[in-house]
Amino acid sequence: MFGTHDFLLFVAAGVLLNITPGPDMLYIIGRSSSQGWRAGAAAALGIGAGCVVHIVAAALGLSAVLAASATAFTILKIIGAAYLVYVGVSLIRSSRSSPRARRAVAFAPATLRTVFVQGFLTNVLNPKVALFFLAFLPQFIDSDAPSKPLAFLFLGAVFNSNGTLWNLLVAWSAARFTVGIERTKLVAWFNRCIGGLFVYLGIRLVFARQG
Repeated sequence: MFGTHDFLLFVAAGVLLNITPGPDMLYIIGRSSSQGWRAGAAAALGIGAGCVVHIVAAALGLSAVLAASATAFTILKIIGAAYLVYVGVSLIRSSRSSPRARRAVAFAPATLRTVFVQGFLTNVLNPKVALFFLAFLPQFIDSDAPSKPLAFLFLGAVFNSNGTLWNLLVAWSAARFTVGIERTKLVAWFNRCIGGLFVYLGIRLVFARQG
């Protein structure tokens, strides 16, 4: 199909990769637990939009430039790491605010547009995502495919669709988990844990190698 092979194996491998926890999933859980299903869904859709950028860039060969240029990789890596650390520190600081302040935040949450943009940036500023698509998808494209970019886009769309469905399920589950629980305390706990993980992932990204 579109010059691809082992499609079912690709789908199975992609699903396993999609359910692996990472900064995208952490962001969705944090938003869903603090603001509910709609915010979690906005985060998931923003992350999916970020994946579209990576897929199109890889299909057009831009990710190949990123993979070959140590300077380009380093610049994007630092920007992405700084953003993750910023999000993490913001979450940790919010978790240390007073219960009254947390209730105020709960009544005035970030807009869905802001949540979407933050989810988009969390994904699109991670150079590892670009390199992942460049390394993973070509394994399932025939060497004699009539249009390799079309095959790449097809596989990328399948992978991203499955990933978005999974992320929406994560958002719904996280939102349901908070029902009936004192939200201010739960938000503080989630923010502290997820914020720490974001800082860790940002620091680890700084030391990520290009290859």
